[in-house]
Amino acid sequence: MAHHDHPHHASRQDDRTDRPGRPGHHHGHDTAHTGTDWAEVASLLESEAELFTPLYERALGWLAKEVTAPGLVVDAGSGPGVISCLFAEVFEEARIVAADGSAPLLERAAERAARYGVGDRFGTLTGELPGVLDELEYPADLLWASRSVHHLGDQRAALAAYAARLAPGGTLAVMEGGLPARYLPRDIGFGRPGLQARLDAVEADWFTRMRTELPDSVAHTEDWPALLTAAGLRHGRSRTFLLDLPAPAPDRARAHVVATLTRTRDRLAGELDADDRATLDRLLDPADEASVHHRPDVFYLAAHTVHTAVRPV
Repeated sequence: MAHHDHPHHASRQDDRTDRPGRPGHHHGHDTAHTGTDWAEVASLLESEAELFTPLYERALGWLAKEVTAPGLVVDAGSGPGVISCLFAEVFEEARIVAADGSAPLLERAAERAARYGVGDRFGTLTGELPGVLDELEYPADLLWASRSVHHLGDQRAALAAYAARLAPGGTLAVMEGGLPARYLPRDIGFGRPGLQARLDAVEADWFTRMRTELPDSVAHTEDWPALLTAAGLRHGRSRTFLLDLPAPAPDRARAHVVATLTRTRDRLAGELDADDRATLDRLLDPADEASVHHRPDVFYLAAHTVHTAVRPV
């Protein structure tokens, strides 16, 4: 793969936080907020990404076999930089640039990089994706987008723009798709069995509405390998990575389940029937021994898929 000679000058505006950008180009499709308490959002995003770190480490290990000695790695839609810093650990000589629409999240990313001792080769780029990547000083050898492309109205155009920012031989890696997470048995002992499947259906409808309401929204068949090929890239590969935390779930996973169900109840309770709303309320009641705060059968199982393709030399 291409290697550039100036990995410490990745953008003209490294660490810049003075440009307003539309927030929301970061991990998790339920975090596209405006007028938000960014410290709270950053904390939630960090907690989720840290929970998923074993999955990300396996994905990055796979990428490291595909991409050798990159000079510049760009994390597009980086949020608070958990994965960006993992890239800095995996590629010890690379310059890392975290790009996001939220300056507060990028401040957290820069602070994290400093704590991890990689701040000297870590930069940030604040602004709307994909356009802000035009400010990169030279092309990327690896451009990563984790569950952020679906926040962009025209996903096909976004991938083409990302591909244009790659060096010849550079790799675009997109984490999209996989399977909905599971964390409870089908029958939890109260309410109607199959709650999570019904929550999935409500979430899918919400996700479709979110996509249609994005600026310049365009509907494309979400065949990610085909979209990467349409962007002019070649040698596509896909691989799915698991996060498998069996019951009894560790505290961090349990807290994530609580946060996930709380957001679902707050955002989508009106789309559930009365029985499911009552079940959710009971699952979230810390005083109830059958809640996810206490029950021993809480687990966490998720599958995320990474699609890669290469810009022709």
